[in-house]
Amino acid sequence: MSAGRKALVLHGPADTIAGSGEFARAVRAGLCASPKRLPCCYFYDAAGSRLFEEICALPEYYLTRAEREILLREARAFAGTFSGPVMLAELGSGSAAKTRILIDAFLRRGPLRYAPVDISRSALAESSRALLNEYPELQITSVAGTYEDGLRYLRRTGGEHKVVAWLGSSAGNLERDEAARFLRRVAEAAAPRGRLLLGLDLRKDERVLLRAYDDAQGVTARFNRNLLARINRELGGRFDLSAFRHRAVYRREAGRIEMHLVSTHAQQVRIDALGLTVRFAAGETIHTENSYKYSLPEIETLARDAGLRLMASWLDREQRFSLNVLA
Repeated sequence: MSAGRKALVLHGPADTIAGSGEFARAVRAGLCASPKRLPCCYFYDAAGSRLFEEICALPEYYLTRAEREILLREARAFAGTFSGPVMLAELGSGSAAKTRILIDAFLRRGPLRYAPVDISRSALAESSRALLNEYPELQITSVAGTYEDGLRYLRRTGGEHKVVAWLGSSAGNLERDEAARFLRRVAEAAAPRGRLLLGLDLRKDERVLLRAYDDAQGVTARFNRNLLARINRELGGRFDLSAFRHRAVYRREAGRIEMHLVSTHAQQVRIDALGLTVRFAAGETIHTENSYKYSLPEIETLARDAGLRLMASWLDREQRFSLNVLA
């Protein structure tokens, strides 16, 4: 592919992985479990992706601003450490708003191929087209699918330095041992000359964390309840969204924020496509997300457990967030 050629190649399923039956299987398994749960990857259909962009602009949600501050300070010097062709792959790319800082920095030094990976094909197509309009010289190969789909694509490519960006503290959604195992697979896919740019939120005052995950405008609550709306849309669910309230809890010892949907009263909910009726007691919850926070020693431990070398940890001015370079 020659430099300057516009390319938009979508791999993976039609819009989300729901069509493959994985969403239906996950909903059945999670709502039949005790305690009930739903995987947070299913937040990001088209509606959920739009709500998350709203969250990123909220005054309480410091993560996006802190990470953007770090990128503005460090991206150009980081890009300057590479010579020759570079592929920048991004896991969970969304709107790629912050990634533009990296793209601009890399394009200043030479050719760049960008490989965004996102579960929502519609969000991916929209952001990719916007980037192609903004950067005519950029090459884009988009992967519509899961992180594993993205890693399979990475393994098939070669001849370039591979930089894998996993921004926004998405690694915090995994249990700590799961995060280490996944980072090891990322490193294998990016070998032999890969680098990983990893965003991790830091441990901090509980009040700051709770405000970030339970904002005054209720956008995060709508984002959380969109999971139920998605079941209604895609699986014929009969959820009354007003019968579930959003709850954010901080588990200090574990160092994680949890998000739950709480049934306001005893109720039964039919999901037609699954032939399933789910019973809820008053106050019973659906656990929808974990977001682990890290101390600096815990980041070093994560890198070591993943078999990686921590080359740098960059913090914002208020030391709320970290961006880490791993090799």
